[in-house]
Amino acid sequence: MSFSSDIKNEVSQKTMGRSDARACLSALLKMSSVISFSSRGMSLLVTVENAAVARMIFSLVKDRYGSEMELFVKKKMNLNKNRIYGIRILTFAREILEDVGLYTARGLREKPVSKIVQTDSNARAFLTGAFLASGSINPPEKPNYHLEITAGNEEYGLFLIEQMARFNIPAKKIERRGKTVVYVKAAEKIGDFLRCIEAHNALMKFEDERIERDFTNNFIRLNNIDVANEQKIQKAAEEQIDDIKVLLSSRYQSQISDSLKQLAQVRLKYPDAALSELTKLYEQETGESVSKSGLRHRFLRIRELAEKERLRRKEPEE
Repeated sequence: MSFSSDIKNEVSQKTMGRSDARACLSALLKMSSVISFSSRGMSLLVTVENAAVARMIFSLVKDRYGSEMELFVKKKMNLNKNRIYGIRILTFAREILEDVGLYTARGLREKPVSKIVQTDSNARAFLTGAFLASGSINPPEKPNYHLEITAGNEEYGLFLIEQMARFNIPAKKIERRGKTVVYVKAAEKIGDFLRCIEAHNALMKFEDERIERDFTNNFIRLNNIDVANEQKIQKAAEEQIDDIKVLLSSRYQSQISDSLKQLAQVRLKYPDAALSELTKLYEQETGESVSKSGLRHRFLRIRELAEKERLRRKEPEE
């Protein structure tokens, strides 16, 4: 079972007040139902891929409207053979659509009327229904965080984005195969969405995985930084030792100052020491206290003299 299915199974067990139930049902019917007409009048055909969501829709319609309904299950014609759970709402279809803000005398609305999400509680219920109808979230084990809800048309997508913004969840939209898809990629905001729809168990799993991944990633990043710093220190020490060897083997060795000779001896004795360590070792060996910048300046002087010696060696003898 997928992470999204776990969320839907959890959330579909929620109990709601009348106005919240209406808001949730509005989002569910918007994306999961089609209208049909027969000699009996208007009816609704609702199809979902989650049994718990189908039970929720059946219960909400039965409790609020007392409609006559038929249930059916069929398999999708694909390799996975997923089941489709269907509900035929045979009576009060028009009244239901009008009540959930999706129908007027002019026909179906592109988005529900604003009274459906009048309160923050209504908006949470609406987002719950929207996710149950056409939402998904990548498993927290995956490295890329992604929440999306298929909105169908752009107007409804903007309406979803507006509801998410009420809870400081910034969402964006894209067009995919002729449909508007609303999505969120920031991990903390996906967590806020799960909190918003009261998917508490899923939120705990999501946050546990996210914290563990972030800790692991930070540990790896810091370790990489340490390795890079160690390599940098080692490279600098090797270059310094190479300069010292060139300088000590030059014909001008007698002209090198005592301070540079002392530093050269300390560096050769402690070839792996970082500059900060070398300041303490230098004081320990010579009794002279020198700062890091002081040692760095002396190493630069050694480098200058060594480069001069290298250039001299390259010149042809007269």
